Amino acid sequence: MSHTPPATTAPWWKRWWRRLPPSRQDRFATLGPLLAVLLFLAAIVVAIAYLRFEEIDREREAVTRDVEYAQQRLRLRLLERQEQLMRLAREIDNHAIDTEEFAFQAETLVSQFPELLAITWVDGRRRVLSGYTSPSAPVALMRSVGSALTPSETDGSFDLARDLRQPIYSRPLIGTDPRGARLMLHVPLSEQGRFAGTVMGEYSVDGLMRFGMPPEIMARYAVALLDDTGAVLAGSLQTAEPVLSFLPWSSPSLEHEVPVSPVGNGLILKAQGYRTSQDIVGSGFFGVIGALSALTVWMLIGTWRHTRRRVQAQQALVAETNFRRAMENSMLTGMRALDIQGRITYVNPAFCSMTGWTEAELVGRTAPFPYWPEEDHEQLHARLDDELNGRSTPGGFEVRVRRRNGTVFDARMYVSPLIDPKGHQTGWMTSMTDITEPKRIREELSASYERFTTVLESLDSAVSVAPLGSEELLFANKMYRLWFGTRGQGHRHLVDLAGNQPQPALDDADQVDAFAGMPTGTLTDAGVENAEVFVPELDRWLEVRTRYLTWVDGRLAQMVIASDITPRRTAEEQAARQTERAQTASRLITMGEMASSVAHELNQPLTAISNYCNGIISRLQEQRITPEEMLVALEKTARQAQRAGQIIQRIRAFVKRSEPNPTLSDVAQMVNNAIELADIELRRQQVRLTPYVAARLPALMVDPILIEQVLINLLKNAGESIVQAGRPQGERLVELRVAPRQLDGEQVVEFEVRDSGKGVPEEMLERIYEAFYSTKSEGMGIGLKLCRSIVESHHGRMRMENLYNGTEVTGCCFSFWIPVASRLQPQGSPDTAANEPLTDTERAR
Repeated sequence: MSHTPPATTAPWWKRWWRRLPPSRQDRFATLGPLLAVLLFLAAIVVAIAYLRFEEIDREREAVTRDVEYAQQRLRLRLLERQEQLMRLAREIDNHAIDTEEFAFQAETLVSQFPELLAITWVDGRRRVLSGYTSPSAPVALMRSVGSALTPSETDGSFDLARDLRQPIYSRPLIGTDPRGARLMLHVPLSEQGRFAGTVMGEYSVDGLMRFGMPPEIMARYAVALLDDTGAVLAGSLQTAEPVLSFLPWSSPSLEHEVPVSPVGNGLILKAQGYRTSQDIVGSGFFGVIGALSALTVWMLIGTWRHTRRRVQAQQALVAETNFRRAMENSMLTGMRALDIQGRITYVNPAFCSMTGWTEAELVGRTAPFPYWPEEDHEQLHARLDDELNGRSTPGGFEVRVRRRNGTVFDARMYVSPLIDPKGHQTGWMTSMTDITEPKRIREELSASYERFTTVLESLDSAVSVAPLGSEELLFANKMYRLWFGTRGQGHRHLVDLAGNQPQPALDDADQVDAFAGMPTGTLTDAGVENAEVFVPELDRWLEVRTRYLTWVDGRLAQMVIASDITPRRTAEEQAARQTERAQTASRLITMGEMASSVAHELNQPLTAISNYCNGIISRLQEQRITPEEMLVALEKTARQAQRAGQIIQRIRAFVKRSEPNPTLSDVAQMVNNAIELADIELRRQQVRLTPYVAARLPALMVDPILIEQVLINLLKNAGESIVQAGRPQGERLVELRVAPRQLDGEQVVEFEVRDSGKGVPEEMLERIYEAFYSTKSEGMGIGLKLCRSIVESHHGRMRMENLYNGTEVTGCCFSFWIPVASRLQPQGSPDTAANEPLTDTERAR
């Protein structure tokens, strides 16, 4: 038994329904859906009418806004062209261009902006001075230079520009064909304040429409340019009326028109909204609303199930489309699809980026394509025919591609057939890659290799490269082939002579690569080693330089550069012999000049020996001498003989010819030896020598005879300078200073000779070290030259300076220094003993 809830708890409408009799309930059940459908229909009609009215208002506002935007775009394009023509006018006023340059710039502007038909330079009497007319312009615009414009051609705009002295647009000029209407713009010219003509630009109204109208406006509206009489000059308008205009949602096409400024002379821009199928839907709405009401539930269920499946398929399709679009957009390779007739059906963003043209400008185009260079049209047409006929090479082909800005780049194209899902070929897919940079690098590498080969082939040195442990010759230049042929034995022979071929460590077989025959570790430093070798087969001295490098295939190789140094070795040997002879000759000349002083010096001990002997003899004869007195006299005689022997030994050691023999020499001993020889001449010249030698001087690695020769020459020159200056007895002074110093962070011993002569004249300072140049009439001019050569051969330096007392020259100072840490090596020589200081036994002999 069912339980009925209390009536007080049910809603009012349920209580009302329950109180109705069954007949009325059936009536209400039958009329209820009908009433609901009628109310639904009425609500739909009211809603559609209300929404349509609002939509019409929004469309009217959109048409007004879009037309005004299109007017601004047209105005901006006209102002840009006007500014360019005014720039030409200013250049003409400033005499910056002539007629030829004007024609060239006019041609550039006409070619760049399609709405320009012609640009003409007209003088004050309407004569054409120069200009350029587009090839697509009517024949009437082809004006020759020197022809005159009629007032009818300019429609009074020429006179108005002359009177107002500002740019003036003409009214739209219509010929026999209204579609060929054009505008004129006259920009006045002035010369010294007087009217000198105009720069006349002629626009195609149709060109302004096609190239100045935004594409989005053209897609939404029927747009046209009208004159003040309503005649259509460019574009098109709708003329048909809606079919059922009595319906509340039916309305005529929305339209709006505005004058095109800055023309202002009757050119009007008018746009009409395209009519949709709303009139048809509205007229058939009442016929289908009943059936739609009956089928609503059934259709709703079926549509819901179908919609769910479609949404799933759509989501999968959107994901797949987005994935493929992402792949296409991320590709750096340009893709282009052609149909069977050669029409472009698809281009990806990379292709548009390469060429500079948009997808809308390329899709649908046929040959010649805009990215073809004009000079390559014939060749590219042939390539396209091969591509469409399936004769393209699998490896692709190179072409030149022109960008939108006029630049040209090299590209490689690959062509493959385009197959649809049914297996039918619908066209051709072409991929394009920019190879400008790889081609430039390849050409630069080729040119670099050619320059490198040319340089190596023209070298006077033999250059060869061979892998280590192999007789294979990887590279050999012309000089190597001339000397050693094309085999690798010459390379190996040079390496063996140089003596720096790396040897593998054969005591450990595990450390040797059996394939290459070389150690697996680091073999040698990659530095360069030099060696001078004599090749008996060539009878030449060669300087051999080796370097280890990694060859292009990764193998370790050795490069050998052999330069012919035979002339240099011969010259060095001759120079050494000449220097040795010059040094010996200089010492002989010095001793020759000092011969009288040396003879006087020897005469003193010899005279003393003679006197001692005569005195001993006479006293022995008279028996007036004791043994002690005789012993004293004999000792004095021996000392005089020893002194004479020392003088002779010093002279003998100084003038004796010998090879340079660097030895670790005592500086004080060398100075004393030089003073002993030079002081003889200085005393003869009545010149006082004062030596200042520092204590504990370091030993020097030098040839002592050569250093003594330098000191003797400098001391002798100092004495001669004092004699030539005619100094009085008390001012004839020569100082010799020897002391350690530090120059540029290096320890040296400095030798300094100061005299009180007249110095060296300023005009002779730069030539005193020249060979065979002397300030003395009897001099040979090799003393100072030889001294500096000796000092520099010991890695030292020599300098000279005059001494001043105010502005008066009071003497001259010659100095030189020898480094303590010398790079010379000691050499054994048979004459070494002759250069060493004498022992007491030798002095006795």
